[in-house]
Amino acid sequence: MRLTVFWERMAEHFGAGYADTFARDHVMSELGGRTVHEALAAGWDAKDVWQVVCAVMDVPLEKR
Repeated sequence: MRLTVFWERMAEHFGAGYADTFARDHVMSELGGRTVHEALAAGWDAKDVWQVVCAVMDVPLEKR
Protein backbone atom coordinates (compact mmCIF):
# COMPACT_ATOMS: atom_id res chain seq x y z
CA MET A 1 0.00 0.00 0.00
CA ARG A 2 1.32 3.41 -0.94
CA LEU A 3 1.43 6.07 1.76
CA THR A 4 -0.94 8.26 -0.24
CA VAL A 5 -3.55 5.48 -0.17
CA PHE A 6 -2.94 4.95 3.54
CA TRP A 7 -3.54 8.64 4.33
CA GLU A 8 -6.61 8.73 2.08
CA ARG A 9 -8.09 5.81 4.02
CA MET A 10 -7.21 7.44 7.34
CA ALA A 11 -8.96 10.65 6.23
CA GLU A 12 -12.00 8.73 4.98
CA HIS A 13 -12.40 6.92 8.30
CA PHE A 14 -11.41 9.59 10.83
CA GLY A 15 -12.09 12.75 8.85
CA ALA A 16 -9.46 14.95 7.27
CA GLY A 17 -8.97 17.05 10.39
CA TYR A 18 -8.72 14.24 12.92
CA ALA A 19 -6.70 11.63 10.96
CA ASP A 20 -3.35 13.33 11.58
CA THR A 21 -4.17 14.03 15.23
CA PHE A 22 -5.06 10.38 15.78
CA ALA A 23 -1.90 9.28 13.95
CA ARG A 24 0.25 11.60 16.04
CA ASP A 25 -1.31 11.05 19.48
CA HIS A 26 -2.81 7.54 19.73
CA VAL A 27 -0.24 5.01 21.00
CA MET A 28 -1.05 1.39 20.14
CA SER A 29 0.55 -1.61 21.78
CA GLU A 30 -0.02 -3.50 18.51
CA LEU A 31 2.49 -1.11 16.91
CA GLY A 32 5.05 -1.80 19.61
CA GLY A 33 3.90 1.08 21.78
CA ARG A 34 4.14 3.52 18.88
CA THR A 35 1.84 5.99 17.21
CA VAL A 36 1.03 5.64 13.51
CA HIS A 37 3.61 8.31 12.64
CA GLU A 38 6.27 6.62 14.77
CA ALA A 39 5.55 3.19 13.28
CA LEU A 40 5.79 4.50 9.73
CA ALA A 41 9.02 6.36 10.56
CA ALA A 42 10.41 3.16 12.09
CA GLY A 43 9.91 1.37 8.79
CA TRP A 44 6.57 -0.38 9.26
CA ASP A 45 4.76 -1.05 6.01
CA ALA A 46 1.73 1.22 5.53
CA LYS A 47 -0.48 -1.81 4.84
CA ASP A 48 0.51 -3.39 8.16
CA VAL A 49 -0.13 -0.14 10.03
CA TRP A 50 -3.52 0.20 8.34
CA GLN A 51 -4.43 -3.35 9.37
CA VAL A 52 -3.57 -2.53 12.98
CA VAL A 53 -5.61 0.68 12.86
CA CYS A 54 -8.54 -1.28 11.40
CA ALA A 55 -8.39 -3.92 14.12
CA VAL A 56 -7.95 -1.49 17.02
CA MET A 57 -10.54 1.03 15.85
CA ASP A 58 -13.10 -1.45 14.46
CA VAL A 59 -12.98 -0.08 10.93
CA PRO A 60 -15.81 -1.70 8.95
CA LEU A 61 -14.74 -4.52 6.64
CA GLU A 62 -15.80 -2.64 3.52
CA LYS A 63 -13.29 0.14 4.34
CA ARG A 64 -10.33 -2.14 5.02
